[in-house]
Amino acid sequence: MLLLAAASGVRSWIRPNSAPSTVVTGQSTFPVNEARAVGTRYAVSYLNWDERNPDSRSTALGLDLAAGLDTRAGWSGRGVQTANAAYPGEVTVDPGGVTAQVDVRVQVRAFTQVGRNWLAAAYSWRRLSVPVARTASRVVATGPPTFVSDPRVALPDNMPEAGVPDDDLTAATLKDAEAFFSAYAESDAKVAAVTAPGAAISSLNGAVKLDQLKDWQVYTGNEDERRATASVTWDGAGDTTLDQTYSLTLRRSVAADGAQRWQVAAVG
Repeated sequence: MLLLAAASGVRSWIRPNSAPSTVVTGQSTFPVNEARAVGTRYAVSYLNWDERNPDSRSTALGLDLAAGLDTRAGWSGRGVQTANAAYPGEVTVDPGGVTAQVDVRVQVRAFTQVGRNWLAAAYSWRRLSVPVARTASRVVATGPPTFVSDPRVALPDNMPEAGVPDDDLTAATLKDAEAFFSAYAESDAKVAAVTAPGAAISSLNGAVKLDQLKDWQVYTGNEDERRATASVTWDGAGDTTLDQTYSLTLRRSVAADGAQRWQVAAVG
């Protein structure tokens, strides 16, 4: 028994589970998806305030802030602002694997008091870095986030080449492309009728209508699949139109009578 105690350590007999509850063991990777969710909600709560109901912000921050930290920090208690949309980005995990920074972009709208009314300003965007940590039970925010810049940058030099245009196939598939985008705007059933066999493309379900196919280009490739690009003008609600660019994959299909047809297999 003495030899066994010496080999295994007497302390482990007395306190076999001495690790504190906040230490995470047995996890080889940081819970990135949970960190994004927590960081995004915390960033929205942080940028939402209303002096007419100041406690609501503290309550919202308390959902994600680690216990014992001040939920009132970071705001003077004056003014009104709403956070309307938020999009998480990269999660940068620190070398120890316990803490991380979550990159979040939030759309906000400030209000100015005029008399007894609050007038809304234009929407603007904020980019924040939210500090988080994983515990034994969940990911928590560890303090107020910091504002970071979001500058415009040029495209990288190593962008892939667009490819060589195939003008003959472009002209031959133009009407099919128009039919596809018309169906793509309307319904899943209409999309299924004009896409390649086996393709699973969901429609926009009537949110817009096709105004025009402004540009269509198919590129050279193999005999069965090609890449194509399209510039489309959508007719939105009222008098609104939207110009958008799509990247598509075309697939060649052969009918029973030998007729060949290039149809959309995927939309990027």
